[in-house]
Amino acid sequence: MKIELHKISIRKVIVGYKDSAEEGVVAYDGKLDIRPKYQREFVYTGKQRDAVIETIKNGFPLNVMYWVKTDQGNFEVLDGQQRTISIGQYVNGDFSLNDRFFHNLTDEEQKQILDYELMIYFCEGTDKERLDWFRIINIAGEKLTDQELRNAVYTGPWLSDAKLKFSKSNCAAYLLANDGGQLVSGSPIRQEYLETALSWINDGKIEDYMAKHQHKKNADELWKYFQNVIEWTRKNFINYRREMGGVQWGELYNEFKDKKFSADKLEVEIKELMQDEDVTKKSGIYPYVLTRQEKYLSIRAFTDKMKREAYERQKGICKKCKKLFEIGEMEADHIKPWHEGGKTIAENCQMLCKQCNRSKSGK
Repeated sequence: MKIELHKISIRKVIVGYKDSAEEGVVAYDGKLDIRPKYQREFVYTGKQRDAVIETIKNGFPLNVMYWVKTDQGNFEVLDGQQRTISIGQYVNGDFSLNDRFFHNLTDEEQKQILDYELMIYFCEGTDKERLDWFRIINIAGEKLTDQELRNAVYTGPWLSDAKLKFSKSNCAAYLLANDGGQLVSGSPIRQEYLETALSWINDGKIEDYMAKHQHKKNADELWKYFQNVIEWTRKNFINYRREMGGVQWGELYNEFKDKKFSADKLEVEIKELMQDEDVTKKSGIYPYVLTRQEKYLSIRAFTDKMKREAYERQKGICKKCKKLFEIGEMEADHIKPWHEGGKTIAENCQMLCKQCNRSKSGK
């Protein structure tokens, strides 16, 4: 990892400063992406913003900043985004300090600000080295998300196209996933749609996928995959419910895309389970009807009173192995399994030792 400290005057940094809102913020004669396209916008409070300018006017040291060098020889701000934007906005005349805009200052005062030197580290290295370093320094101020950190490392044509499809407000991925009810949680501008799609397509190995595709011309493969996931979900789950927004649809698609399901039969079962008071995690119904794994449902537990009644009734004897145990060594179990219609009521409670309970089928 190569890290070099540079002293660069504000005069040089703000050359070509331009804030195009969601299209990004650039400076340093077009060579610096202060905020890349479609990245969430951090907003300093007026007090924080003013403190940056006061620090500079008083000649006090401002915290160091980090710029990452891209493959094209340009830079992206990793740490120091809001400080840089505050400086650019003040010099640009977007706000005043103590009722004085930058253009109200004397020539000497303006020169003092423009000649102020910022301490900036230029960072270069392998993808892994940069990602590890970025995670270490991402400890103060407005923290970057994991996906924003990855985006700072795997820059290139593929990422630019992927962000266009997944990271812009009202981007194609957002419109598709919300047409008929929200299927993906989070916000595109916070990179959560992109992160979700990447996790789905490569079984959670996001960095591996980004590294392999970094220099490809477009993100068409990822976009086509995402379209297939949403289409498959709408086809098999025909009645939208708000609980569908928290489901990992890509994981289910990967496992079951080649199986045939009756959407009507699935809907009947889902409707019944939605009304089952023992099912405490309603979003888990969707993976359950495909996998039949009860762990997704968080079946309502027996109360301590029910457990004590069953323990006393059994005189501490495990119903399965017939051995004596203390109550703390036992767990409550449905006599008639939940998936066979058994309810979480006192009459359907039995106590088993932990080993016997955890070895039962249907869990």
